[in-house]
Amino acid sequence: MKFTYYGQSCFALETENKKLLFDPFITHNPLAKHIDVKAIEADYILVSHGHGDHVADLVELAKQTGATVIAVPEIIDWVQKQGVEKAHPMNFGKFTFDWGTVRMVVATHSSSLPDGSYAGNPAGFVLEVDGKQIYFAGDTGLTLEMKILAEIYNLDYAILPIGGNYTMDVDDALIATKYIDCNKVIGVHYNTFPVIEIDTKLAVDKFSRENKTLLLPAIGESITL
Repeated sequence: MKFTYYGQSCFALETENKKLLFDPFITHNPLAKHIDVKAIEADYILVSHGHGDHVADLVELAKQTGATVIAVPEIIDWVQKQGVEKAHPMNFGKFTFDWGTVRMVVATHSSSLPDGSYAGNPAGFVLEVDGKQIYFAGDTGLTLEMKILAEIYNLDYAILPIGGNYTMDVDDALIATKYIDCNKVIGVHYNTFPVIEIDTKLAVDKFSRENKTLLLPAIGESITL
C-alpha cells in the first residue's frame, strides 16, 4: 500500500484495487504549490470534517476524478448541492465496501463548512484494507474515546495530527499511541501555518525515545506502508 502526502491533512492511500484521497486541501496551501492537482486520481474521497483546510479542493477533485465522497450526511448534502454526484453518507459506525471496511469514529473538534453552514460532527476513520488496519484521527484533541480502538483493532499505522493549537500536539499524540496501542505514526496537520509550526527533529526524537516511529514524509513524497 502506498501513502502519498499532499500537505496539512491531505494524503492518498493507494490500495491494491482503489485510490483513496483524504481531506483535500492543496491549492490553497502555499507549501503544496508544486503539487499538480490535475494529476491527482481518486476512486473515493474521505472527509473528516468541514473546515476549509480539509475541503477546499473537495468539490473540484470529486468532479475531476469521479470519486465517491465519504463523509457525514451534512457534508454530503453540501457537496451534492454543488453538483457532486457520487456520495456515501456515514455516521459513527462501519460499512464494508468492495475494497475494504471503513469505521467512522469520534473526533473532538468543531466543524462548519466554508459558507458557514453546519457540517455535522467531526470524525476520524479506521480502515481495514489489504490486510492492514489504519487509523486516521482527523482533527482531534486527545480523548479517552481512542482507547476503544485498542479493544477492537490491532492497528498497523495511525495518522495523527501533531501541530497543536487546533489539535493534538506531539506530546498528546504520544499519549494517543498508548491509548490506541499503535507504535507507527504518520504525522499530519503541522507547519502549514505559524501557529502549528513544530520542531520536526525534536518530534521524531520524542517518539524514538518511547520506542515508537514518527514518519514525516515531505509534501509530494510517497512511502510504502
